[in-house]
Amino acid sequence: MHIQIGPLMRRRLDATIAELSGEFRGVFSRETVARYVEESFVQLGDRPTIGPNFLLLIIERFARERLSSVAQSRGKVHKALPEVLFVCERNAGRSQMAAALADRLSHGWVAVRSAGSRPDEQIDPVVVEAMGELGVDVTLEFPKPLTDEVVLAADVVVTLGCVTPVRCIPASATRTGRWLTRPGSRWRSCAGSVTSSITRLRADRNAHTPGEAVTSCRSTGSQR
Repeated sequence: MHIQIGPLMRRRLDATIAELSGEFRGVFSRETVARYVEESFVQLGDRPTIGPNFLLLIIERFARERLSSVAQSRGKVHKALPEVLFVCERNAGRSQMAAALADRLSHGWVAVRSAGSRPDEQIDPVVVEAMGELGVDVTLEFPKPLTDEVVLAADVVVTLGCVTPVRCIPASATRTGRWLTRPGSRWRSCAGSVTSSITRLRADRNAHTPGEAVTSCRSTGSQR
């Protein structure tokens, strides 16, 4: 992969590659780690509004998440918890809220991820404010592209208002939910709707059976 990267960013990415190579020693080669780090840099883009330091942090987090997903889906590492993936188009509102609330309400029984088919540069500030009112801090979260790795590693995939079909859903995914929430101008009502859905998901999680039908949902309002 040939990528035009400035010398400062190149040094920072090399440091990230070295750190992740150490974390995944025995699982992935340095070359594989470097490929995922550089791909993550390209997929996330410049995002000038968040600053270079935070950009490097989210590149590292995104690359680590992708590498972990690949390792889990290939059976290279043990999956300690079932994983739920929340997907919407922009990953700036609904799926971020669902992931944060699921993480809080699950009390550690599930690992949570979110992604978007066309991610924004940053989370909607109104969402950050609304979640803060619920005591949930999402200030360090960021919109992430939907990648094959995180889909393949998921045990449960939930789509929220997305118009792009979720790709390569594994047959082992136990359930795909379709949560149609209110338009983005009413995030507080949306938060209540998502909370109710997560509570139901937790209540019937033991009733899920492998290979249930997989669907994507149609939008009823804002795509965030």
